[in-house]
Amino acid sequence: MAGRDERAVVRALVEAHGRTYAEEAGIVLKDTPQPLYRLLVLAHLLSARIKGSIAVATARALHEAGLRDPRRMADADWQERVDALGRGGYRRYDERTATQLGEGAALLTERWGGDLRRLRAEADGDVAELRRLLQEFPGVGPAGADIFLRDVQRVWPEAAPYLDAKALQGAERLKLPKDPDRLLSLAGRTEPAVLAAALVRAAIGKDVAEDSLNRAGSR
Repeated sequence: MAGRDERAVVRALVEAHGRTYAEEAGIVLKDTPQPLYRLLVLAHLLSARIKGSIAVATARALHEAGLRDPRRMADADWQERVDALGRGGYRRYDERTATQLGEGAALLTERWGGDLRRLRAEADGDVAELRRLLQEFPGVGPAGADIFLRDVQRVWPEAAPYLDAKALQGAERLKLPKDPDRLLSLAGRTEPAVLAAALVRAAIGKDVAEDSLNRAGSR
């Protein structure tokens, strides 16, 4: 595929599907404790084998239930967390996830004073260490850490550009280069977080990839 065509595909993808999951969940991402915590919860929910739309709806339901910071999450009783998860449609994993959210909130409070910026400071600019620390939260494995880092790179510059394996799967589906530097070049001024989100949507949705290719006129 010629360079001009590749740029057209990236442009079509980003224009139609470049919404981050934080944006979809109504999280106005800032480098402050509450939105960072809400992003961590969203990453936890998205990392399960469940539809992204359900995870996003559940993140909103937890917020509406007042479970929007680690103190409130830890103080809520287990059934309250289960009920909020159920209202979001997260029923398949609700009981286990309710337990994990409570344990994770307690860990964040006890070890980092309820503030993920302290976890960031502990990593001291090392993205691999940041990824490892995130996986100390119950229910947040490698996939969950990647989801968090894809979005948080907007406010934690040391994490950018973050195009993980799932994003590169999207590039492959679109017949784009799998080299992160080349993808960033094709994306021009597009934020890495937006590019990563769009590529992930192509990776998990064949219709997204087909739509982007059709828009770019490359099929």
